[in-house]
Amino acid sequence: MTRSPSRAGGRALRAALLALALAFTLTSCADGAQAARVRANVLAFATDQQPDCLDPQVSPLDVTAMVGRNLFDSLVEMSADGSFEPWLAKSWTLSPDGRTYTFVLREGVTFHDGTPFTARAVRATLDHAVDPRTKSQYAASLISAYAGARVKDDHTVEVRLSRPDAAFLQALSTTYLGIQSPVSLRKNAGKLCGRPVGSGPFELTGWTRNRGLTMKRNPAYRWAPPSARHSGPARLDGLEIRFITEGTARFGALATDQVDAIANVPPAKIGALKVSRQLRLLRAEAPGVTNTAFLNTRSGPLSDERVRKALLRSVDLDQLVRTVYFGHYRRAWSVLTPTTPYYAESVEDSWPYDPKEAGRLLDEAGWTGRTPAGIRTRNGKPLTLRWPYIQEVHGKISTLAQGMQAQAKQVGIDLRWTSVDAGSFIQMTDSGRGLDMFSAGFVRADPDILRYWFGSSMTIAEGGGNVFHLDHPALDKALAEGLATLDPAARARAYATAQKELADHALALPTFVPVSLVGTTDRVRGLRFEPHAYPLFHDVSLGGDR
Repeated sequence: MTRSPSRAGGRALRAALLALALAFTLTSCADGAQAARVRANVLAFATDQQPDCLDPQVSPLDVTAMVGRNLFDSLVEMSADGSFEPWLAKSWTLSPDGRTYTFVLREGVTFHDGTPFTARAVRATLDHAVDPRTKSQYAASLISAYAGARVKDDHTVEVRLSRPDAAFLQALSTTYLGIQSPVSLRKNAGKLCGRPVGSGPFELTGWTRNRGLTMKRNPAYRWAPPSARHSGPARLDGLEIRFITEGTARFGALATDQVDAIANVPPAKIGALKVSRQLRLLRAEAPGVTNTAFLNTRSGPLSDERVRKALLRSVDLDQLVRTVYFGHYRRAWSVLTPTTPYYAESVEDSWPYDPKEAGRLLDEAGWTGRTPAGIRTRNGKPLTLRWPYIQEVHGKISTLAQGMQAQAKQVGIDLRWTSVDAGSFIQMTDSGRGLDMFSAGFVRADPDILRYWFGSSMTIAEGGGNVFHLDHPALDKALAEGLATLDPAARARAYATAQKELADHALALPTFVPVSLVGTTDRVRGLRFEPHAYPLFHDVSLGGDR
């Protein structure tokens, strides 16, 4: 059945922000840290977020994808080199026109409810993702070209696209399109956020909001992806995920052996972790969009390219990022992170810190007057840039933002980093009014994520993240060319052009490259990361007590 996924992606930005704000507000640090310690062969993992919904086709949150990777399998697996390997699909072909994939499926796979995995499960999952009743906040936007699926037999499914889509296999490899039990989709409609059914190495056993969730090993599991170090059931008996939002409390839980591992080790605590004989640090740079300040190119001071370029050259990100994050993050040059396929090294060093050049550009743009505080003016108006943020969501970058604020002031830019409530922030980003810039990042291991944020057709109203209605024909052309071809060289050229356009015209201000920093005790063995920098637990084992 063909269903329109239109506008689904546009809800991702506001839904993610609101869900994160609520998660940080409601989660109890003390409760998560002080929960009774489970020993045996169960790994306790603490994270700073909690899911809003466990249906992977609904939620846009990273934590949902991280949790869901243990519950759901995908048709294909993305390798570290960006290629794709069989998983639940053992092979596939693509029609000459690039619009029809035929997948031959693995046999002998069963869901946690005992339902066999067949072509009907693939069709049901994809249809569920784009069904307007699902209210998908992200998954539907990943497969906007999906035009329906036909079951040819139990283990062969034909998936039709409305246009060629070079990012389609990558979309299928994500947790957001993890395959669900068709029986569960039918019988539990409306209840899937709390108890979805997959075929993964672990099965959900409980979820206490604001505290944590638990999973048990799937003893029937025999279909791990090629990158796994073994194909059978997980080595752990279970997983316990705890929600501890505050970084110091989360690190304290690790240091005092209340948990076995934690996500997002605070950079300030890494020194203490490294000198400990009982603790370990694992790191992986995330693919997708760097932590970026998106700029209002449509109205206000930043509609002038000279002012945008001056802003970029007014901040010494090398020094700020190194100081604020203790050398554990690196400054960004591109909107794409270096681990994203087709990252363009050619944009590095293309907009260095140069306050003298920033001043020249502002003079040229007519901002030649000064207030008593040193802020530049033009026609009596101060050069003020409104940069709102939600404390619960953006608080981690506050010190960096304040450093940028101080440096921008040195060239006469009044950068207003201002806390607002989630409702006000969402209203601003929905309308594109009342702000000159906002900060965000997004994990996706495909450069098509640039189209979501900068494509002229990808406004909030049309399902994207182009808040300021950027309309840049050369950028649109490059993004369309990158999506339409499967030729690696052609994609590399297209996305290099796209990143050059973003940098040359100062269409955004990338700040730092996000890193997944996982701390573990020395009991934890075999933990590794998948291509989106989420930790994987299928191969993990626990050693003896210390």
